[in-house]
Amino acid sequence: MRTEKIPATVITGFLGAGKTTLIRNMLENAGGRRIALIINEFGDVGVDGEILRGCGVETCREEDIIELANGCICCTVADDFVPTMRKLLDRKDPPQHIVIETSGLALPQPLVRAFNWPGIKSRVTVDGVITVVDARALAEGRFADNEEAVQAQREADPNLDHENPIGELFEDQINCADMVILNKTDLLGGGGHDAVAAGLKQKVRAGTRVVPTRHGQIDVAALLGVGASAEDDLHNRLSHHEMEGEEQHDHDDFVTFIVPLGEVADRAALLSRIEATIATHDILRLKGFVNVKGSPARLLVQAVGPRLDSYFDRPWKAGETRGTQLVVIGEKHMDRGAIAAMLRG
Repeated sequence: MRTEKIPATVITGFLGAGKTTLIRNMLENAGGRRIALIINEFGDVGVDGEILRGCGVETCREEDIIELANGCICCTVADDFVPTMRKLLDRKDPPQHIVIETSGLALPQPLVRAFNWPGIKSRVTVDGVITVVDARALAEGRFADNEEAVQAQREADPNLDHENPIGELFEDQINCADMVILNKTDLLGGGGHDAVAAGLKQKVRAGTRVVPTRHGQIDVAALLGVGASAEDDLHNRLSHHEMEGEEQHDHDDFVTFIVPLGEVADRAALLSRIEATIATHDILRLKGFVNVKGSPARLLVQAVGPRLDSYFDRPWKAGETRGTQLVVIGEKHMDRGAIAAMLRG
């Protein structure tokens, strides 16, 4: 009777980031390990399955590749995911490892939470959450190579019950990750991936590794066997809305105010001022949009405690007023004038 839990790896990331290529490389170098695949890249289901079945190795057995085509996996957990997992686990020869390729629209945290369901928790553990990111798209201020295709994927999914903006989805995917695969670095010129990797490292949770790759090539030993037990660590994998919820209270001891700024010439200098201001004045939360001189996209800035994240979330729209406003949240006794002065420099 099996007493050890079967490890499962959740692989997430937007359509076109390279998840299928990563999985195929993993199968080709699995060293005989029996791996079951659950594929949920809605809008590309069928294509992914055929690619993986054609990998030419014994780990690509027909019965070990399961496609969930009813829409985003995090929205169909009870109807699709849990029954599928139970069938896998009840086999006479259950897999040695389970890999789940989510839809690019999936919120990873609800899926990880599902591993606490009765009948699953005692038999499977989330070995790690791997988020695949398109390096070139990120360097160009986008989250996916083809954001229109991501939107089309959203519109084609009849079961999708969340409408998070793509920037929030990206935030959720990297907040939940144990490893971020910065893929397609070969498409960036001379060391261009270093700057993108540095930016990502400022966004991910402490301890999350950012690994640059080309064509999804990574040592299987680094990809599998992470040992994260993510289902027991959900309190460290907050979603965007959970982080937003931290500020939604009416307690008299806290106050929210806005600091308007003009066009920002030096992005790095502004971020340094924000970090210094937070440290000096014990600000609980700061967020806002920044108009960076010469940039066609707006810069989204978010800080929770000392952790500061920033990225270009979308281009400025035609006719949209370009401006910079920072929302500051903290204790009532804060010196608003001093905070505004520090932020303005």
